[in-house]
Amino acid sequence: MKPNVVLISGHDLGRLLGVYNRDIETPELDKLSEGGVTFENNFATASQCSPSRASIMTGKYPHNHGLMGLVHEGYGWKLNEDEKTIPNYLNESGYETHLFGLQHESKNPSDLGYQYIHGEGIGSQRAKPTTKDFLNFLDSWEDNNSPFFASIGFYEAHRPYGLEKYEDVKPSEISPLPYLPDTKKIRDDLAGLYSMIHRVDESVGIIMKKLSGTGIKENTLVIFTTDHGIAMPRAKGTCYDPGVGTALVMSDSEVFSTGNRYEELISNIDLLPTLLDYLEIEIPQRIDGKSFYPLVKGNNYQSRNHIFMEMTWHDKYNPLRAIRTERYKYIKNFVDEPGIYLPADIYDSPSGEEVKDKYYSFPRPDEELYDLQSDPWEKNNLAELSTQDDVKKELKDKLIDWMEETNDPLLNGPVPPTEEQKQTLKNDQLGN
Repeated sequence: MKPNVVLISGHDLGRLLGVYNRDIETPELDKLSEGGVTFENNFATASQCSPSRASIMTGKYPHNHGLMGLVHEGYGWKLNEDEKTIPNYLNESGYETHLFGLQHESKNPSDLGYQYIHGEGIGSQRAKPTTKDFLNFLDSWEDNNSPFFASIGFYEAHRPYGLEKYEDVKPSEISPLPYLPDTKKIRDDLAGLYSMIHRVDESVGIIMKKLSGTGIKENTLVIFTTDHGIAMPRAKGTCYDPGVGTALVMSDSEVFSTGNRYEELISNIDLLPTLLDYLEIEIPQRIDGKSFYPLVKGNNYQSRNHIFMEMTWHDKYNPLRAIRTERYKYIKNFVDEPGIYLPADIYDSPSGEEVKDKYYSFPRPDEELYDLQSDPWEKNNLAELSTQDDVKKELKDKLIDWMEETNDPLLNGPVPPTEEQKQTLKNDQLGN
C-alpha cells in the first residue's frame, strides 16, 4: 500500500526554530529532523498566507494559480476554477483526504478537494484542539487498503499574540533579531511569539508519538513546513529572507530518514511535484515546480540556480517581484510607497510601533540589490552602485524573462482589485 502522508503547517512562522539553529528550543522538531531530512534553503513564493499556501497546494506561482491576494472576507481572491490541489491529485490515486485545522486557500474548504473536513477548516483553529482532532481520527482509522492524506494546519504563530495562555517566556532571555533594533517592546513582542512556537513544537511531538505508538508511522511520510516568515517588521510582507525563508522537514522510514541537511535552493512550488514523484504519481506539465526527490534519492538532479518571489495585493496594493540566487537578491518595486511595507497586523503591533516612523520616513527605491554573502540581512542596497551594474542587469533580465514566460499580468500594468475588495475599499473611504 502507498504510504500515508501527514502535512503539518505552521502559520507566520518562517524558520524561527531551533532546528534551523535559531536561539529557541524546539526539541520535537529537532527529533523529526534527526530522523528525517531538512532543507536549509526552502523559500515561499510570497510572504503572505493565501498566495504562498496555494503555491504549496498547486505547485504554481501566485499569478498563475489565481491567488494574487488574500481569500479573507473583504478581499475575495480565488483560485482559478480549473486548479488542481494536492487533495485532488491524491483522491485520483485512491487516497482518503482529510483537512484538520486551518487552511487559507479558499473561503470554502470543500472546494479544495478534501473528502473529509474536521472542524471548520478556516479561521483561527489552534494547535491544541486541532491536534486532538487528528488523534481522534487515528484512533478510529482502519487500514482498509486506502492510505490517507492529512493536512494539519495550526493557527500558531499568527498574531495577535497572547490570546491563549501559552507557557511564559522571559523577554530578557530572548536573542534579538539581527535585522531589528533590540528594544524592550520588541523583546516583549517576541516573547509572545516564542511561546506560540513552543506550542507548535509540542503538538508536533504529540502527533509523532501517536503515529509511532499506533504503528502507523512505519508507512507514513511526515512533512512539516511553514507558509512564510514571522509577523515582524522586515519579515512577513516583504521579499527579504526573513519574510520568504520557510521551514521544510520531511521524515519517513526509508528515503527521508538519513538525517541529512540539504542546502540547495528550493521553492515551495516544488513540494507538490516532489510528493507526486515520491508516490509514483505522474507529474503534470501544467505546474511550475520541479521535483527535488532525485536530490534525496541521490540520483541525477539539476539544482536551481535561482528562485522567484512575488507580492501583488495584501491589505493594500503592494506589487513587487524578486529573484534570489545563492549570493544575490534583486527586488523590483512597481509602486511609489514608503520604504518598508508593514502589513496591518504588524503596523499595529508593539514591534511595528517601534520602527514605523523610520520605515515610513523614506521612499521605497525602484530597485534593490543585496549581496547575501556579505549582507545576509539585506540592509545595504547596492542597486545604485556602478560596480554592481552587471549583476543587477543579469538578475533584472532573468526576472523580466520569467514574468514574460509565466504571463505575469503585472507586465501589462496595475493589477486591479477584486469586486469584493473594491466594495471594501469604497466602504473604508466612506467611513463605514
